[in-house]
Amino acid sequence: MITRFAPSPTGPLHLGHAYSAILAHTRAKSAGGQFLLRIEDGDPARCRPEWEDLIYQDLDWLGLEWQRPVWRISDRTADYSAALDRLTDMGLTYPCSCTRRDIAEAHGAPQGDLPIGPD
Repeated sequence: MITRFAPSPTGPLHLGHAYSAILAHTRAKSAGGQFLLRIEDGDPARCRPEWEDLIYQDLDWLGLEWQRPVWRISDRTADYSAALDRLTDMGLTYPCSCTRRDIAEAHGAPQGDLPIGPD
């Protein structure tokens, strides 16, 4: 079994992060598997090296061990671009030109009467 924890270095970890990391670590180790750490640093405007360093310190403090080297999204952009190109060539992507503002405004828009359940 391989599990992973993928925090974004945009601030300190919180209790939910700690719970998720411990759960993933415990499940992997109890199955004789691997626990991976992937840093979701794909938003350079919000991600900071000092927050990434703090993630490592916090996980170490929790007693967690992870495979090294750590995967970082920013180190794998060529891989992701190639995969996206393949999906696009297959007609499986649906481009969106929404801005962050568009998405934020849509989130706050009135939804009307939504049906409950699968109908």
